[in-house]
Order: sequence, then structure tokens, then C-alpha cells
Amino acid sequence: MRTPLIESLYSFVRQRPGLEFGNYGNVAAYRAESRSITRDRDDALELLAFVSRSPSIGEDRIISGMSAYSGRLEWDGKSLSYCVGQYFPTEYRKAVCACLASTLWAWFRDQCECETREKIVRAAKRNFSRRVVRRWFI
Repeated sequence: MRTPLIESLYSFVRQRPGLEFGNYGNVAAYRAESRSITRDRDDALELLAFVSRSPSIGEDRIISGMSAYSGRLEWDGKSLSYCVGQYFPTEYRKAVCACLASTLWAWFRDQCECETREKIVRAAKRNFSRRVVRRWFI
């Protein structure tokens, strides 16, 4: 059973980024940014899937992980809010990834007895794709 927080994170990640073509000088730059945003979505969904399958990762642990990414992501018990830094389309999914990666670092350390960075990275390699490990755990 997913908590309202996990459901809100899924909805937040799945929303359209709202890129404005006028902010880019050409099609190549626009498409490159779009690919990067899609990679962030895929990473966030992979991390969220793991968190939602792990009942020992509670809402309180996820909320404590929200201090990552400058604390821009906040949960008030009912809804998720995000304080934009530079440009919402390029950062909102990264904020979710940073929050979940921070949550999972703490969870691997506390629940899986991974006392060192190396053990945490090994645990991440067992559970996530290479790209997610490279971007969020190394």
C-alpha cells in the first residue's frame, strides 16, 4: 500500500515539464534538454519504485531526505510543494531523485548494516541500474 506521500511523488514526477521552445536557440538545444529531463524522470521512477516496494522505508524517513537539494521539496502532510531555484522543467525531477537518494543512503546505512560508503554503493549496485548508481550513489 502506497502512502499519500509516495503517490504525490509519483504524480509530481510524472507531470509534464512545460519546456518553452522560445527559451532555446535551436531545436538541438531544446531536444538535448528534453532528453536530460526524461533521464531524470526515469531515474526518479526507478528510485520511487524501490521505495514503494520497501515497507521499512517510512514516510518519516522520506521526509527527512527532503533536506537534500537545498530543501526545495516539502511535504505538509497533505500535499507536496516545490520551491523553484532557476528553471522548474530542468530541476523538479532532480529534486525528487536527490531526496530519494538521500533517503536510501540513510536506509542502507541504518537498516542494511552498510556502515561504509563502499558497502552502500555495493548495495545500490545490487538494486539499481548503472546510470542511477553512477548519478546518485557515487
